[in-house]
Amino acid sequence: MKILNSNVTVMVKNMDHSIKWYENIGFKLQNRWGDHYAMLDNTGITLGLHPAEEKPEGSGSISVGLMVESANDAKTLLEKNKILFTERKGKSGHYLHFKDPDDTVIYFVEPAWK
Repeated sequence: MKILNSNVTVMVKNMDHSIKWYENIGFKLQNRWGDHYAMLDNTGITLGLHPAEEKPEGSGSISVGLMVESANDAKTLLEKNKILFTERKGKSGHYLHFKDPDDTVIYFVEPAWK
């Protein structure tokens, strides 16, 4: 068996709002099947958006990490889109943690190794 592709599915309450939100942080809409499912991608990751019957309870123990060249550029993007975030610098990199409109945990990281 050969796996052809992969994606991470995020449960969302409002498909239109979530698509716009993910586009604002750099994802591009690839396919949309009404309000049933949408696929967005960016370098190396595809996110599937699926409607939730009830309000999603966040991402539990899963987070979506997105490596970036510049944490400062990512910070500017978050501020421009009025997305609240926390910032942490550690041995492994410069992190900006935030949540999508349905409380899925996401972070940008400029890794310390380059």
